[in-house]
Amino acid sequence: MRKSLYVLAAAALTIGVLTACADNSEKSDTNKTETTTESKEKSGDLEKITVGATPAPHAEILDAAKDILKEEGYELVVKEYTDYVQPNLALDSEDLDANYFQHKPYLDQFNEENGTDLVSAGAIHYEPFGIYAGKTKSLDDLADGAEVLVPNDVSNEARALLLLADNGLITLKDGVELDATKNDIVENTKNLKITEVEAAQIPRSLQDADIAVINGNYAIEAGLKVSDALATEDADSVAATTYSNVVAVRSGDEDSDKTKALIKALTSDTVKKFMEDKYEGAVVPSF
Repeated sequence: MRKSLYVLAAAALTIGVLTACADNSEKSDTNKTETTTESKEKSGDLEKITVGATPAPHAEILDAAKDILKEEGYELVVKEYTDYVQPNLALDSEDLDANYFQHKPYLDQFNEENGTDLVSAGAIHYEPFGIYAGKTKSLDDLADGAEVLVPNDVSNEARALLLLADNGLITLKDGVELDATKNDIVENTKNLKITEVEAAQIPRSLQDADIAVINGNYAIEAGLKVSDALATEDADSVAATTYSNVVAVRSGDEDSDKTKALIKALTSDTVKKFMEDKYEGAVVPSF
C-alpha cells in the first residue's frame, strides 16, 4: 500500500512538472513575440529607415514620428535636402529607403524626365500654395507690368498659374489645369511679367519682385505664414485635391515592412495633432 502511494505521488509530481513546463513554454513564446521590439531596443539593434526630406515641414514631421517608429523596432534617420532633385536621385540609387517632400504630379514628371521608377506609398499632407507680397502689398495695387515669381518646374508652375487665374490676375485656356504653362495664358490685362524661378529660390527673391507664388514648405522655411498671404488655394480647389505630399519609394517597396511602418507612423493621431498644432493651417493632414 505504501509503495502504491509512493508511485502515485511520483506520477502526480511528474505531471505537475510537465504541465508547468508546457505553461512556461507557451508563456515564453508569447512573451518572445511581445518583447521582440523591446529586446531590439534594449540591445540597440533597431532596424534603420533612412528617409530624405526637405527641412520644413517634412523633416520636422518625420522627427515627430521617430518615437512611434522606435516602439515598432525602427530607428528613423532623416537626411535633409534643400532641392527637389537630389532626394529622388538618392532614392533611385538606393541611398535612401524613402523620401518625403513632393506631390504625385511632380513625382510622375520626375519619373518621365529621368527614367526612374519611383512610386507613392501614401499621401501624408497638403500645403496650400500662397501669393505673398514683395514690393507690392496687395493684389489690387499691382501696377501694369508688375513682376510675378512662379516656380519653374512644370507641375508647380501649373499650380501657381491656376492660383493666379483663380484670383483674376490672368485667364487660362478653357480646360487647362494641371498641365498649364505660360503659353496657356490667353488674357493678362495688367501685362504681368511672370518670371520662372527655381522653387527654393523664390522666398529669397521675394523682395525684388512685386509678388510671388510660393510652395508651402519653402514659405514655412522662410518664416512666412499662411495668414499673411494675399491669397491661398481653396480647400476644394483642383490643387488641394491633387497636390498632397507623398512618401515615395522604389517600385516594389510599397508593401515592405519598413514602408508600412513608416506610413503607419506618419498617419498616426500623434503626428496629425503635431501638424495641426505647429503649422496652424500651413500644413493640412491628408488622412
